[in-house]
Amino acid sequence: MKALTKTDFQFAGQTSVYHGKVRDVYTIDDDLMVMVATDRISAFDVILPKGIPFKGQVLNQIAAGFLDATSDICPNWKLGTPDPMVTVGLKCEGFRVEMIIRGILTGSAWRDYKKGVREICGVRLPDGMHENERFPEPIITPTTKADEGHDLNISREEIIAQGIVSAADYAVMEDYTRKLFARGQEIAARRGLILVDTKYEFGKRDGKVYLIDEIHTPDSSRYFYAEGYEEKLAKGEPQRQLSKEFVRQWLIEHGFMNEPGQQMPEITDAYAESVSARYIELYEQITGKPFERCVTDDDLALRIEKNVNDYLATLKK
Repeated sequence: MKALTKTDFQFAGQTSVYHGKVRDVYTIDDDLMVMVATDRISAFDVILPKGIPFKGQVLNQIAAGFLDATSDICPNWKLGTPDPMVTVGLKCEGFRVEMIIRGILTGSAWRDYKKGVREICGVRLPDGMHENERFPEPIITPTTKADEGHDLNISREEIIAQGIVSAADYAVMEDYTRKLFARGQEIAARRGLILVDTKYEFGKRDGKVYLIDEIHTPDSSRYFYAEGYEEKLAKGEPQRQLSKEFVRQWLIEHGFMNEPGQQMPEITDAYAESVSARYIELYEQITGKPFERCVTDDDLALRIEKNVNDYLATLKK
């Protein structure tokens, strides 16, 4: 199976390009953005050496669907999806903060909690909580957005005091974050899932705050299956989940957390295909639709370049 792990496009009107961990973002006429969801996968702030077939298509199509399903809550950057792996939208000036919202104590928050941490990003956590237990109400734990290395936890007060985001803009982002998460939880519940935690990114254009980037994908979010959640919680058993956490756990089990002296385990074709299957499973579970693999005989990059240039030409008419 083919995987797209590198792009080097020259789209009509292209003025700049940014290669992220997973997405490559091309700026058009300093006004539009072409976001290509590659098949790269990252964990512990490092890109794994093998791509995951259809991962980009899964991420792009889930994000596009959720951008449409939440457009009544807040404006977002999306204009269209000319290719299964591409979204084209408005260029916004991104805030240097990621808004992380958590409904359940799990993942990195649980790992810290186990060590005795009782405050995250200025939010006080109750004593006596168990792994995978719901918070009394969802908590927002923002991080600074780093170009390289780890994003750093930061409090609402520090963000405003340091002038990273104004108090007025932060209030809007916080309001949107809670409403988007509530909508995501409602949609997930209808599909037999629990939206555990997620992150949102926002930007500004013409004085207005926009939702940008991806939303409610397995890369940005964690989902549990609702069936059996309470029973597993009561027994202290691991939850059945659909997220990228299973990749992190696999790396941990193979002795890798991107710490000094650790070596990345081999990513076999069989393992890459098993990860692909998990991503497709989430797509089908969260959307309620069968996943239609977009298979092309041509080079993936050639298909994308043609589809995007054709779409950009329609915008100029």
